[in-house]
Amino acid sequence: MPQSRTLDDIRVDYEAPDNVPKDRIVDLSFANGSEPNDLVDPYEPFAWLNSEDIPRLLYNPPMRHGLGAISGNQRGNWVVSHYADIERVYTDNDHFSNAGTAEFQRLIGETFKSIPLAIDPPDHQKYRLYLMPYFSPARITRDLEPRIRKVVTEMIDAVADKGEVDMAWDFGRVYPVRIFMGLMGFPEEMFEQFLDWEWEILHSGDLARMQAALRGVLDFLRAFIAEKERAPDGHLVSAIAHGRIEGRPPTEDEKIGMVWFLWLGGLDTVAATIAQMFRRMALQPEIQRTIRERPELINGAVEEFLRTQPILSSTRTATKDFEWHGVQVRKGDSFQCLNPAGNFDPARFDDPRTFDPERKANRHFTFVGGVHICLGAHLARRELRVLLEEWFSRIPEFRAKPGADTTVFPGLLSIRNLPLVWDVKT
Repeated sequence: MPQSRTLDDIRVDYEAPDNVPKDRIVDLSFANGSEPNDLVDPYEPFAWLNSEDIPRLLYNPPMRHGLGAISGNQRGNWVVSHYADIERVYTDNDHFSNAGTAEFQRLIGETFKSIPLAIDPPDHQKYRLYLMPYFSPARITRDLEPRIRKVVTEMIDAVADKGEVDMAWDFGRVYPVRIFMGLMGFPEEMFEQFLDWEWEILHSGDLARMQAALRGVLDFLRAFIAEKERAPDGHLVSAIAHGRIEGRPPTEDEKIGMVWFLWLGGLDTVAATIAQMFRRMALQPEIQRTIRERPELINGAVEEFLRTQPILSSTRTATKDFEWHGVQVRKGDSFQCLNPAGNFDPARFDDPRTFDPERKANRHFTFVGGVHICLGAHLARRELRVLLEEWFSRIPEFRAKPGADTTVFPGLLSIRNLPLVWDVKT
């Protein structure tokens, strides 16, 4: 059973800014994916945070460990955990800004922006229009799906007769990155180096290691962009380098800003989703039986896996002073949208903790929302759909390997190893 907590249990004594009511100051570190559990629904411990009796604005003190401490960010943040409030933060561009989001490059003194993620309207639109054609459903169907299906069938066929695979390390970690590297035109021999750099940046929590990885990847990306400027090819980095933004060529900062952002976003999120998706099906086999018997539900099942496995909780910054839910918000205040609560809000989803592949109007926040909705959402969905289609046509009912540790961090850290087994026909 999930650990039982109440608001009183998580209240902390902290000298917050004077616009923060004392009774709103809580420690929500447990809800940010850093506390593992072994529940079938690993997000269940956060269920109560969207209850009607929970204040609509909570305040989380600054992190004393991890990136907050490393980057010198000693400010806390408001936390919104109800669907309607998360929706406002994601869509109200007059009051909430995305500037500065995920700009790890600042740790080594870089000043370019992560594009388009950290760009607000109206400039956001020109960058999104620049990149979106490469991630449109039509482009994915025409140019990427054949490669997606080829890669996934090769990987499944390689393990089908073995009756066993580490779905997290040997499959989920590899499959989406192979697709991403092919899209961008990156050399295959950089695969392990990319994953090492990404792990150091996002998960090491060590400033020196993060800085070394940042220097390594940015040096590589700048050299790769320069190479494509000299020798264009048919891949995305080359297209970015040789494209035009509103009739002009992109600046050097714009080129590295776009390629860096795509690199950072293309390596981890789908891998974490795959690991959690197959863990859920292994622990709750009726889900895989339903999908196997009714493959027409695959699209709906993918959306439900996404809803019930929100990998990230995004942040925004207040652009002005205003009052909200009886609290005075100040310009510069930070807001975190707690997607693991919002995606299960009973005010928006009927029977929210039940996995329902036939759920209608499944407008979850796993890909965020508003103008900053994930650029790669269509690609991620296609990768997951093709994976389920080909998996269930080749692999019988599977289960966690006896004795395997199925503990999961409910978030981006997810699960590093997930050994699955199935019965092979002889």
